[in-house]
Parts: sequence; C-alpha cells; structure tokens
Amino acid sequence: MATRQRATRKAAPPSATLSKADLLDIYRLMLLSRRIDDKEIQLKRQNKIFFQISGAGHEAVLVAAGKVLRPGYDWFYPYYRDRAICLALGMTPTEMFLAAVGAADDPNSGGRQMPSHWGHKQLNIVSQSSPTGTQFLQAVGCAEAWLRYSRNEGITEKPIHGDEIVYCSAGDGTTSEGEWWEALNSASNLKLPVLFLIEDNKYAISVPIEVQTAGGSVSKLVRNFPNLLLEEVDGSDPILSYEAVLRAAEWCRQRKGPAIVHAHVTRPYSHSLSDDEILYKPPREREEEAKRDPLTTFPKHLLDEGVATESEIEAIKAQVEEEIQVAADMALASPQPKPETATLWVYSPDVDPTSEQFDTEDDPHFTGEPTTMVDLLNACMKDEMARDPRILVFGQDVADVSREQYLKEVKGKGGVFKVTWGLQRQFGSDRVYNSPLAEANIVGRAIGLATRGLKPVVEIQFFDYIWPAYHQLRNELATMRWRSSNAFSAPVVVRVTYGGYLKGGSVYHSQTGAVIFTSVPGLRVICPATALDANGLLRTAIRCDDPVLFLEHKHLYRQTYNKAPNPGPNFMIPFGKARVVREGTGLSVIAYGAVVQRALVAAKELEEKDGVSVEVIDLRSLAPVDWETIETSIRKTNKVIVAYEDAHSWGYGAEIAARIADQCFAWLDAPVKRVASTDTFVGYAPDLEDYILPQVEDLAQAMRELHAF
Repeated sequence: MATRQRATRKAAPPSATLSKADLLDIYRLMLLSRRIDDKEIQLKRQNKIFFQISGAGHEAVLVAAGKVLRPGYDWFYPYYRDRAICLALGMTPTEMFLAAVGAADDPNSGGRQMPSHWGHKQLNIVSQSSPTGTQFLQAVGCAEAWLRYSRNEGITEKPIHGDEIVYCSAGDGTTSEGEWWEALNSASNLKLPVLFLIEDNKYAISVPIEVQTAGGSVSKLVRNFPNLLLEEVDGSDPILSYEAVLRAAEWCRQRKGPAIVHAHVTRPYSHSLSDDEILYKPPREREEEAKRDPLTTFPKHLLDEGVATESEIEAIKAQVEEEIQVAADMALASPQPKPETATLWVYSPDVDPTSEQFDTEDDPHFTGEPTTMVDLLNACMKDEMARDPRILVFGQDVADVSREQYLKEVKGKGGVFKVTWGLQRQFGSDRVYNSPLAEANIVGRAIGLATRGLKPVVEIQFFDYIWPAYHQLRNELATMRWRSSNAFSAPVVVRVTYGGYLKGGSVYHSQTGAVIFTSVPGLRVICPATALDANGLLRTAIRCDDPVLFLEHKHLYRQTYNKAPNPGPNFMIPFGKARVVREGTGLSVIAYGAVVQRALVAAKELEEKDGVSVEVIDLRSLAPVDWETIETSIRKTNKVIVAYEDAHSWGYGAEIAARIADQCFAWLDAPVKRVASTDTFVGYAPDLEDYILPQVEDLAQAMRELHAF
C-alpha cells in the first residue's frame, strides 16, 4: 500500500515542470470547456439542442490529466463531466457541438447518445454510457488486456505499448456503486495500470457526500487496498492536480499497480439543466463554492505570479469565443442522421453468424464414440483455444486449480459441471483462470478485454445468479457497437448453465428466463438441445463478432439420448437455423432446450395411440429465430403448439405465438397453443417440480386438444 497526503498550495510558484506556454494553454482549455458548457445551455434554452450536462468546476484537474496522459496511446473511460479532458486530448469543440445537436457526423455516437457521453476511436476514448459505475470494471478489463497480451506467446503482434495506462473517472457519488469496489479489488489484486480519477464535488445530484459515503471521504475507505497509490488533491488547482496526476500516472506506467487521484472540485452549475440546485443548496454554500471556481482563481493566480498579462488573458478569451461561435455554427448546419440508419450496427456489419460461412452442419468429420454435451462443449473450447490464441476463459471455478503448484497433485475442478476441465492444464493459467465471486466483475472485465481485441469466453456458473451482471449485459455489452456507431465492439461469449428438471434444483438452481435476454437488441441468444448442436453452435458463437449469451441446459449435460461423436474442429451451425427433429403433418410443436426431448416422446406417444403425425422443431437459436422453418411447418400442418420452460405468462413462447398469429394467421386452422411452466417458481420437492415444469403428459394432452379443435 502506498498513500500520499492531500496536497494544497497557498500562492506557491508555478510548477517547474510546466512552462508559461503550458500554463496559458491549461487556462485556454479550462475556459474553452466552460464556455462550451455555457453555449450549450444557451442552445438548449433556444430549443436547438435537447439535453445539457456540464463539467463546470471540474476543468482544472481534467485539463491537468489531459496534459499528463497520451491520446491514442493510453485508454480512456470518462464520465459525463469530462469535457475538459476530452478537449485536452484533442477532441474539438465542433465535435462536441455535433454531439449536442445529434448530428450524423458526431464522432462520439453519430447522434445516438446524449451529449457529454464521450467516445472517440482515434483518441482511445471508449464509448461511454449513462449508467454510473459500469465503466469501472470495463476499465479494469481494458488494463488487464495489457497483462494477458504480455504473457501470451502465441500472439505475435500485440496491440500494446508496455507502459500504457487506463484512465477511468467518476464522481464521488458513483463510489457508492458496488462495481467500484469490485473494480478496485481486481485492479489491486492483479496490479493493473488503472488510474482512477474521482472528481469529488460533494454532491450526487442533490445527495451530499456524507449521505453517500461513510465518513464523508472515499480516500479514507480505500487506503488499505494493496498495490494502490492514493493521491488526494485540490482539483480546483491545475498545477497541484498536474503534479498529482503525474505521480499517479508514473506509478501505473511502472506497473506498480493502480492509482486513485481523489480530486476535490466544485460544481458551480446544477447537476444538469433538468436539475435546480437552489432547491437543496443554500446561498451561503453556493457562495463559498464560487470562491473556489478554477475559472476565477487560476487566471488571477497567473496574473498575480506574473505568468500572464491582462492582455494575454483577454486574447485567450477572445480566441475562445471566436472558436466556440464557429464550432457551434458548423454543428447547427450539419445534417441529422438519416432515419433509416437507426437499424445499422446493432450487430457486426462484417461477420454474419447466420450466413453460409458458418454452416458446415452437413459435413461433420466424426471421430470417437458418442459422448455427452459436457464433453463436446469441452472439445469445442479446446479446438478453438488451439486455433485462436486470443481466446481467454474465465469465471468462477472454471480453472483446474488457482494455485498452480497443485496442478501435479490434483485432478482439477474445471467448472462445477466439468465443462472447462483440463483447459488450464493445456493452455496455461494466463488464458484460463478463476475470477472473484462477482458476476458483474466477470462480464464487465470481459467487455474491456474484448474492446482491446481479445476474445473472452466467460462462464456465469448458474443462470439464477446472472442478475448482478445484467447491468453489464444489457446496458454495456449489447449496446457497445450501436451506441458508438460501430467505432467499438465487444464480441464476448457468456456461457451460463440454465434450467430445471434437476430433482432438487428448487428456486435458485432451476431458473429460466431467456425472454429477458432475447428482448435485448445486439445480443445473440443460443440454447442447444443436443451435444452435437452445442458443439457446433458454441464454435459459431466464438468465431462470430457479436456478443452471445450461450445457454447450456444443466439437465441435458449428460443425457444419453443426446450424445454424439466429436464432429471435428470446423463443425459449425449458423445462428437462426432451426432443426426439424421429427417430420409430421398433423400439427407442429416449436420447442427448445430440455422441452424438445419431452415433445419428441409425446409426439411418438400420440402417433402410436392416436395416429396423429406431429412435427417437432428445435429452435436451437432463440435470437435470431428461424421464421422460415416455422412458417414452412405451419403451412404444412396448419396447427401449432409453442412449448417452452419459461413461465407461461410473458415467457419466450408468448412472442413466438404472437408473431405466428401475425404472420401465419391465413394458414392456421386453430388458435396457437402454449405449453409452459406454471406462473410460479420451481419447487424443491419432486412432486412440486414435476407439476410446475412442462412434462410429457402435458404436451401430449395439449397435442390431443389441438388436434381435436
């Protein structure tokens, strides 16, 4: 642990490391940032832009940080008050106003995000989202990319410099988020070069620091993290801030670990134009804050110390005003995005996992005896890791053993279901490793790693516990490409065990809920029902360029009825390609996961006892869906059942049924019927579980009723 006391200065001379030109440029950038804020506020009141949130009061430490750090070399995860550092790194006022007006040429997001949601590919400013705190774990993953690349001899061209660092900023309120502590834990534990800047203006909208943070200071709470340098500084003083950030950056560049710069700043404007701080800040507090405003104190300091003259200060002001007016005029004249471009970049424009490129299903090269889904998933990952050294596998318990010295003494864990068994032993601990017990940590770090060109294949141990990661999955992973207008992407594969039929799984080891993820644009959702399909679909997931949620049904892991031989290292099944697992003419059943086998058994029973021919379709891919196969079957049979393990109401099958009614109504001779779980949770007692989950007899009864309609 390394710490440094809070730095303060009373009329000290300018820093010896900063020249007059540097100091004047710092003032220019600070003023430029403030005046852009002011111009945006004016434009908002004129209804020429649609939202405004300022960085006022934060300019000094941010410009200082921009002077220390290296655009296009270091990596940046800013937050919405970080206008000044973006200017210091090289973003132009025109680019900022383009964001404010939502212009097509906005480099931050192409008009897809609010202004002050920074992103710039050339400067390595990674697309920022609105949720506070989600950037912490992604920044850790981005910094971890240096570690993984540096230790991976299989990658010859490594996109790293060796001393780059990752900047990540947030407000004091954001340190209340759990992901802040998860990020500090991993960054300190792995000695990652992350420079965290906490811009402490003492308020999170209207909630003051003493309500947010125990003891009123995050610095006091983090001092015991190992390998962490802590710098506490007056963030309204650009010279002290420069020196503090410089020390923190050098600590990170020397690979000693992460650093925190806790900068005390002011917030002279309300949180945003949607907020009015007069409602919760009394005049005396606002007056005291105004005395620390760096746009007042710093030019006065330059004049008092003889660094600048009045005429030089006035010249800078005039230059800034002219620059802002020209930039605003250019942005206001820029065209808006064409409406039809809204559908671009939800998924990769270059790699289509539904295409023939990913269809080798008709040409398997089988070897060995039929084996289980667990074994064929494991075989796929071994093949793919041997093919592509960029692939990393991590999650809770996925390694054989975290203490490498034990590898010769123990058989190894390899996941609670053994899916990843032997991967660490074969590919090493830098490519297969355990994570903390923190689902958001797993997915957030994976996003950062993928942004740097690595290919994380991560595991969430149980679907029941995926919810802490939902923020990262929904708001970050799925949106990255779209919200950045294809500037950034994060093709992560998230494997997760799924479903019930376990005998004893109960409420917290039997959950389904695919619909919660299939409703998220930008996310591919896959659920194989056989060992062969699992192998081919996982290979497609790994090779495609989109984020994939890969659902592995626990009940199907070791069933004998779904075994297959190893189909070879190039066996792939495209997404959006269902499989007709049983031909029929009397009615169609659309299913996926563990319900497929139950539908097959029920269909066989119906044919033998009632003479009814039932067609069964295994969707395999839940998003995208093979509507062509569904429509072809319905045109033939004219009656359809949608069978699924989610709850009956609001479940995945409800959308399938609705779309069938919309698109296939002309061919239906009966209403669309659904068979699903009861609208409850899954119980522990076997009789409860059997009643709750759809069984063969439930499906057979539904088939009889539909056939008789």
